[in-house]
Amino acid sequence: MSVARSSASVFLSPDSIAIVGAGDRPTSSGGAVLRNLLKSGYRGRIVPVNPKGGELLGLQVAASLKEVSPACELAVIVVRPDGVLDVVREAAATGHRNLLILPGGFAEAGEEGKARDRELRALADEHGLNIAGPNCAGTIDLLDEQRPFAATFFRDLPRAGGVALISQSGAIAEEVVASSHTLGIPLGAMVSVGNAMQLGLSEYLEHFGADPACKAILLYAESFGDAKRFQALARSVRKPIIALIGGRTSIGRDAAFRHTGSTAMSNQDADAFCRAAGIVRVSSLRELMLAGKAFCAHPGGIGRRVLLLSNSGGPGVLATDQCVQEGLELPTIPSALVPRLRAFYPPEAVVANPLDLLADAREDRFGGTLEAVLASAADAFDAILIIHVVPFMVDAGIVVMRLAELARDSSLPILHSMMGTLEHKRQWMITMERAGVPMFDNVEDMAAAAGMLARYRASAGNSSGSSSTQSATTQSH
Repeated sequence: MSVARSSASVFLSPDSIAIVGAGDRPTSSGGAVLRNLLKSGYRGRIVPVNPKGGELLGLQVAASLKEVSPACELAVIVVRPDGVLDVVREAAATGHRNLLILPGGFAEAGEEGKARDRELRALADEHGLNIAGPNCAGTIDLLDEQRPFAATFFRDLPRAGGVALISQSGAIAEEVVASSHTLGIPLGAMVSVGNAMQLGLSEYLEHFGADPACKAILLYAESFGDAKRFQALARSVRKPIIALIGGRTSIGRDAAFRHTGSTAMSNQDADAFCRAAGIVRVSSLRELMLAGKAFCAHPGGIGRRVLLLSNSGGPGVLATDQCVQEGLELPTIPSALVPRLRAFYPPEAVVANPLDLLADAREDRFGGTLEAVLASAADAFDAILIIHVVPFMVDAGIVVMRLAELARDSSLPILHSMMGTLEHKRQWMITMERAGVPMFDNVEDMAAAAGMLARYRASAGNSSGSSSTQSATTQSH
């Protein structure tokens, strides 16, 4: 399925790109952008631009945009702030109409910067230029494996997957990119909007909302510009949008004003805004990242009735507490399921919700429980949350293989957490994730993610099998 080219498309998937300020030093912004572009596997035409000319990383260097013919679809500008306007004039004169400007030194940088900002806007109006940035960290789009792209000076590229991040903070965007590897977030696209001279939150939201490869959209914002337009766009997007909104406190709003120059919403207004837009609001960066894992696997959300399936009592208690705080329900085990479980459970195993399979549970007990639940009690629950503590005496690899096999054809959404000393943790988690199961390092994160999924389902008005509903806004615990 092809995606219609939106106003943001050329900044995420251009056919050709010129990098003005490209260099050979890894520590320079121009050098980092060129290396990341190559690292991403970008397949279009690349023209490094530097007055020194010569060759960079096997590519012929143009001394200026005047030597670039035909003009590239996108020009990325990574020169000193006081040289940006000269590059923009040259771009306008040579047919380069789409400019991604990374350096700061504009509206956010005192009177001199504001004057530079006014001149940049005048040039854009006069020559019909499309400008993303300035004062941004760039863009990355790995959602389509056939058109990978990265124009950023970040130290690393995201893990890849079906999640897109749109951020008003480059530092927060870089942290999410880094955490995509350590936390296993399936992040496939990142946009740092910077000063958003022409392309802001709305334009990128519209783009990712229309991209079938994008399953969920993460958002860090301090203000929304045309809030009514953004809200209408958010309502029209048929996929989860999860937002972390900076400035929840009065002092935080003052800090947000100093950061972006715009006034953040009050906490109460932000709640109402997200609720009306169908946005899931989270209260921390960690929750935002957990949401990326959960919603990529289960973009439709889940109902509120969950079964906790654990092989350890303590983590089961913690998970139960977190589930209750999240507004989830733990229904009683159906009477028809009890004898099926008792048939192969040890006498001391607890047949209640949460189920306690005991520490020595192997693939037969884990697998048998999951099979029995799916066969005779699927209507009683909306999702299964598995807690797997790995003791030294059990070969967890076999357990994981069995659970993954069953999860692939499961009629219920499954979330899974693994605890303990896990020497093969990455391998086990990848096995489960390939079976469609989001993986978590601890039970409280898993329960928090399930809570977000349930609130989204309730706010979207989907049938959840539960008698009650809850706001789409995640409250602080």
